[in-house]
Amino acid sequence: MPEITIINITLLALTAMIGVIIGWAVRGKRSSQEKAAINAGWQEQVEAQRTEHQRLLNQGKGLMDQISQFQASNRDAKNRAKKLSEAAQKASARRDELQREIKDIRSNLETVVSQRDQLQTEFAAHGDSRDAVAEKDEKIFQLSRELENWQNRLPPLIERYKVRNEEAEQLEADLARARLRIEELESDSVENQTRIEPVRNPEILTDGRDASNDPSDKEVNGQSRSAENPDDDQPRTLRDNLKKIKGVGPAIEKTLNEMGIFRFQQIADMSEYDIDRVAQRLKGFHSRIYRENWIGQARELSDRNSNL
Repeated sequence: MPEITIINITLLALTAMIGVIIGWAVRGKRSSQEKAAINAGWQEQVEAQRTEHQRLLNQGKGLMDQISQFQASNRDAKNRAKKLSEAAQKASARRDELQREIKDIRSNLETVVSQRDQLQTEFAAHGDSRDAVAEKDEKIFQLSRELENWQNRLPPLIERYKVRNEEAEQLEADLARARLRIEELESDSVENQTRIEPVRNPEILTDGRDASNDPSDKEVNGQSRSAENPDDDQPRTLRDNLKKIKGVGPAIEKTLNEMGIFRFQQIADMSEYDIDRVAQRLKGFHSRIYRENWIGQARELSDRNSNL
C-alpha cells in the first residue's frame, strides 16, 4: 500500500478547491443570466402598464372634452328655449289683447248700428218738427262717421292679430323643437358617460389584445340582435311614428313636425285651441280630427309605448 504523502494531500486539496471555484463561477453566471431575464420580463410588464395608463389618460381626456361639449350645447339649448318661451308668452299676451280690442270694437259697432237703426225708425215713424229732424240728422251723421271710423280701425287690428297669431305659432313650434333638442342632448350625455377603471391584472396586457377597443362577444351579439331587430328600440326614441295614427300620412306628419309636434303624447294632450291651430294649418281638418279620433288613438299608442 503506497504511502499518502503531504504532497498528495496538498494536490487533492488544490483539486477540490479548484472544483469548488469553478462550480461557484458557473453557478454565479447562471444566476446572473436568470436575474437579467427576470428583470427584462418585469421591464416589459412595467412598460406595457405605462402604455396602457397613458392610453386610458388620453381616452379620459377625450371623454371629458365630449362631456364639456354636450354640457355647453345643453346650456345653449336651454337658454334658447327660455328665450323662446318668454317670446311665446309675450306674443300670446299681445294676441289676447288684440282679441279683446277686436271684441270691444265689434261690440261698439253693433251698438252704433243699433242706435242708427233706432233713430232711422223713429224718424220714419214720427213726423217731427224741422229742428228735431235736423237734430236727428246730425246724430245720424255723427253716428255714421263714428261707424266709419270703427270700420276703418277694425281691418288693421285684424291684420295685426293675424301677424301676432302666426308669430305665436312659430314661437311655439321653435320652443317645442328646442325642448326636443334639450332632451336629445341630455339623452346623448347619459348614453356617452363611460366608466374608466385602472388595470388590476397586468397579465391581460400581454395577450395581444387591446382591452378597450376589441369588442367582446356580448357586444358583437348585441349589435347583431339590434341590426336584425331595429324595431326593438323604436319605443324608446324621442320621435314617434305619427303615421301609426289612422288618417295621418307622410305629408300630415311633416306638417305636424313643422309645428313642433313629434310625439303621440303631444297629440293626446291637445286642447281645443291646439286642435283649431292644427286644423287651420291643415286647411279644414277640424271635423276630421274628431271623426278619426286622433286624440284617442294617440293616447292608446302613447300608453302602449310606455308599457314596453
